[in-house]
Amino acid sequence: MKNGFKFYIALWGAKAGTILLKLFRRNATFFPGKFALKVCPNFIGKIEKPKTIIAVTGTNGKTTVCNMIEDILKENNYIFIDNKYGSNIDAGVTTTLISGVNFMGKSKKDLAVLEIDERSAPKVYPYLTPTYLVCTNLFRDSLMRNAHTEFISGILTKYIPKETTLILNGDDLIASNIAPDNKRIYFGIDKLDTDMEKCENISRDIIACPKCNTKLEYEYVRYNHIGKAHCPICDFKSPQIDYLATNLDLKNMKLTLINGNLEEEYDLISDNIINIYNIVTVITVLKQLGLGRDQINEALKKQKIVDTRYSKEEIDGIQIITHLAKGMNPIACSRVFDYVRKYEGNKVVILLLDDLHEAANGSENTAWQYDTDYEFLNDDSIKQIILAGVRYLDGYVRLQMAGIDKNKIFYQRDEISALDKLKLDDIKTVFILHDLYSMELKEAAKKKIETMIRNEKDNIKE
Repeated sequence: MKNGFKFYIALWGAKAGTILLKLFRRNATFFPGKFALKVCPNFIGKIEKPKTIIAVTGTNGKTTVCNMIEDILKENNYIFIDNKYGSNIDAGVTTTLISGVNFMGKSKKDLAVLEIDERSAPKVYPYLTPTYLVCTNLFRDSLMRNAHTEFISGILTKYIPKETTLILNGDDLIASNIAPDNKRIYFGIDKLDTDMEKCENISRDIIACPKCNTKLEYEYVRYNHIGKAHCPICDFKSPQIDYLATNLDLKNMKLTLINGNLEEEYDLISDNIINIYNIVTVITVLKQLGLGRDQINEALKKQKIVDTRYSKEEIDGIQIITHLAKGMNPIACSRVFDYVRKYEGNKVVILLLDDLHEAANGSENTAWQYDTDYEFLNDDSIKQIILAGVRYLDGYVRLQMAGIDKNKIFYQRDEISALDKLKLDDIKTVFILHDLYSMELKEAAKKKIETMIRNEKDNIKE
């Protein structure tokens, strides 16, 4: 046996476990890989892998980017393996690789799309060499687990294989500088009318030049440390962009992508800058794989941001928008708050940001709240803020620190009964901002608000 006894015991046991779990209608997305790694710790290195591997990592956007890549590839009849429904740590990646081989460990597919958690780099990359590794961005996130962006970028730089081609966000001064010796391709978005001379966010994770420690000079700031900057002393600066999105037309939902002498127009499926970055990332990856503009754009037009991330519907003239705003992730929350304040018309904001998963793991660290731009919710168009959940009092303190009128805020522990205080007079949009682990709660809140809107309209008619 070429790979040794342990490898085949691990492989066959994992295959058998997958079959049994599926018989009991379980997803089998984590346990088979965990079992295989327990039996054979270097299993990822021994198993045969697809010829082309696209890996996606980064603080925010990696799930959305992976989903869109996979959907567009399927639309173009590509066959591949992915961990779309599984874990993005070593066990989940291992389970995906097992699904793509036969009982002798030989690969059945030529392509893999893998979402990989940044912290899993030491457990994955020594054994797996991505053809392309995408880094969407690097921000502060889950401080108890991730510490600081320098810590995360250091891990990636140390463990990314030298043979891997990197596809990096050139507007992110941290992400664009990981693994500096690797071949790299940069994507980015040209200067926008909404860009600023000074950062208005609380947090910015790179201020000084990493080479000479001189204060960086920003030509413009988009948000946090995203923008274009250079060091006035040494040669450190934002990179030259290979795939540059320009001519953003949010009225007609179009953008132009420039790559060398080639200019192509693509459709947008979202007006949110975060999702525009995701779209540009996806196009860049697919162009590197050899797909043409029409292959990408025709499939792209059929895409939508998944409902777990964003949904919008209108009930009797009032929009209900649900938007993921991850707890313990100050930049993700700040981007959502910014989107809300700039959204047209009067609105109510419902905050369900408990991050129950972190709490279940024993984390009671609320420092992320003070890195989050709650000040963006101090806007005249926001007529009411309803705050509920386990950490409603922490949120209430933070809203007060942001200078928000107490008369606008209603706060209560129980999430559903708190909605009884919802005021719909002269309101165009109700935003439900929820956490990654509160999907059922989000749906329950949405249903209650739908009922309240219909009842109010019925009472007016009577």
